[in-house]
Amino acid sequence: MSTRQWAVIGLLTTALAWAGNALIARASAGMLPPISLSFWRWSCALLLLLPFTARGVWQHRQLLLAHWKRLVILSALSIASYNTLLYQAAQSTTAINLTLVGTGLPVAAFFWSVVLLRQWPAWTTLCGAFLGSCGLLLILAGGQPERLLMLEFNDGDLIMLAAVLSWGLYSVLLQRWIMPVPGLILMAAMLLCGVPLLVPFFLWELVHVGPMPLSWQAAGAVGYTAVFASLLAYVAWNNGVKVLGPATASLFSYLTPVFTALLGVLLLSEQLYWYHLAGGALTFLGLLLATRWPQVSR
Repeated sequence: MSTRQWAVIGLLTTALAWAGNALIARASAGMLPPISLSFWRWSCALLLLLPFTARGVWQHRQLLLAHWKRLVILSALSIASYNTLLYQAAQSTTAINLTLVGTGLPVAAFFWSVVLLRQWPAWTTLCGAFLGSCGLLLILAGGQPERLLMLEFNDGDLIMLAAVLSWGLYSVLLQRWIMPVPGLILMAAMLLCGVPLLVPFFLWELVHVGPMPLSWQAAGAVGYTAVFASLLAYVAWNNGVKVLGPATASLFSYLTPVFTALLGVLLLSEQLYWYHLAGGALTFLGLLLATRWPQVSR
């Protein structure tokens, strides 16, 4: 398979992994402290990755140190900010609102691409984004568009909006600040920067909210998010941004709620309705259109 096809498969895997992350965020709201979940997730990911990458990080230390400011910014936007904000938002808003605000990721990526990279999305990307958003809104509305007008937004939605802007900026800077190091080495370096950034917030939550409970549910949430939603998803996402560009890669975020609905059917015995199938088909069609041809026009 070509590099482009591998990038697409990786982004599909990312969307699936993040669908599981969304289910965990919903299920753990009110039970697991959000900053603690984020801190232990990334700490475990670092412990799992470091034995395989420590030598590579040391070998590339001169290059990484030369770009330490960029690494800190990328780590702050992704490791320290995005998922921490998502988990925090899940404490005070509904799952449908989280997903709806999350659909703004492609818009955020388009905006930052124009502002920072001077890159305008090609018509295929814009058409794909339109089809994908239509499919996603169909699922969110449950086949009844008038339901979207009945949604109410709160502080949690504003927190999720900040998360979306943070991730969009991270994706664009990742393409602008290309560092010639292997993907796993870059991931390890970002974790080495990002985990310490979370420590002050983790300690604050530890004092004011309390520690994460010792339970199988907490261990399962940390284990899944560390391996699948962190290591696997981030490496695949970074490669997808490198190969396809941030504007196109961001469209795969539309698949997260589609996969979330399918996982709900498979794991939670939820009902599968016609609008799940129709919305999913529109989303996949939009992604096919967006990834079939070169995506960026200057």
